[in-house]
Amino acid sequence: MDIGFIGLGEMGAAIVGNLLEAGHTVRVWNRTAAKAQALARQGARVVATPAEAFSGDAAISMLADDAALREVIDAALLERAPRGLVHVNMATISVALAQTLAQEHAAHGIQYVAAPVLGRPDAAQAAKLTIMAAGASEAIDRVQPLFDVIGQKTWRVGAEPQHANVMKLAANFMLASAVESLGEAAALLGGYGVAMRDFLDVVTGGPFPGPVYAGYGGMIAEGRYEPALFKARLGLKDVRLALAAADAVSTPLPVASVLRDSLLEAVANGDGERDFAVLGKVAARRAGRQG
Repeated sequence: MDIGFIGLGEMGAAIVGNLLEAGHTVRVWNRTAAKAQALARQGARVVATPAEAFSGDAAISMLADDAALREVIDAALLERAPRGLVHVNMATISVALAQTLAQEHAAHGIQYVAAPVLGRPDAAQAAKLTIMAAGASEAIDRVQPLFDVIGQKTWRVGAEPQHANVMKLAANFMLASAVESLGEAAALLGGYGVAMRDFLDVVTGGPFPGPVYAGYGGMIAEGRYEPALFKARLGLKDVRLALAAADAVSTPLPVASVLRDSLLEAVANGDGERDFAVLGKVAARRAGRQG
């Protein structure tokens, strides 16, 4: 397929690499053009404008947040795009913007699929992402071969694109809750001189198996917050989006409010670029055992 790709952060670059390896033609654009050079060596065609990427059989965007997406995907871009193009937005964005984008694309005759993913850059590189896709079934059918290349499973979650986005926010809220609880548990254990690693061996071998508790728990146990596979500032962004989505439907999320404050504390103390696991450092500092 002839694909345009907009947004070459760690996730986007890994996805493009897999598409190229599968033999697809990929035109790439990024606001920081230097990030495209490694992909050019792999066979990607670097283009000078978003409009050049927003064409072909499908265009995929993987931008950092609402503001970045809105700066690029605007009315002028949609007006110039070929009718019938499928735009796949894989970014984690607000539910409100997802609804607006669906309406704007429909008005310009462009098919819109929301397809946020579960998985960090290492999962993207290994083509092991979990994809939540929502939009018109015929549009998803057209891009399913691409999803098959970059992910381990695609879950079709309905015709309304925003449903995929609210599912992604709910999942990230659950992830943040788990990491916060791990950090607080580590602080409690530390108060009694119990090693976090010993505790993890017990709980991950019993009631809490899996990569979240073992992976983030291990990072907290070691005080290892770099390299950041999921930055704390991005976690804060996602928790704020979850709170905004909840507010729109009058749904209290008291735990999310705690998470927002913990992540905000991490950012305020200069740890926004460190991994999400830095919530362990926040909990220890609150307990007076780490500066």
